[in-house]
Amino acid sequence: MGDVVMKIKVMPADVNVDLEKIYSEIEKIKSEKISLRDKKIQPIAFGLKALLLMAVMPDEGSIGDEFVEAIKKIEGVESVEIESVELL
Repeated sequence: MGDVVMKIKVMPADVNVDLEKIYSEIEKIKSEKISLRDKKIQPIAFGLKALLLMAVMPDEGSIGDEFVEAIKKIEGVESVEIESVELL
């Protein structure tokens, strides 16, 4: 099995949520098998912005699902969406 790249969109609870703080929390919760390769902040509407992440991880078990569930538990996160998963 190889690695996969997962593109993830993290939506904050409101416009006042600090996305850099959320990113710092995500870096703390990720396992050593997950590598965060890219981070972007994308404007959505009315001052609301989303955090876009690209995470590389092994294509095994439920590593990706567990990572997404852990992100959902971070304070200030409204929702987490997996936009795509591609084999490297």
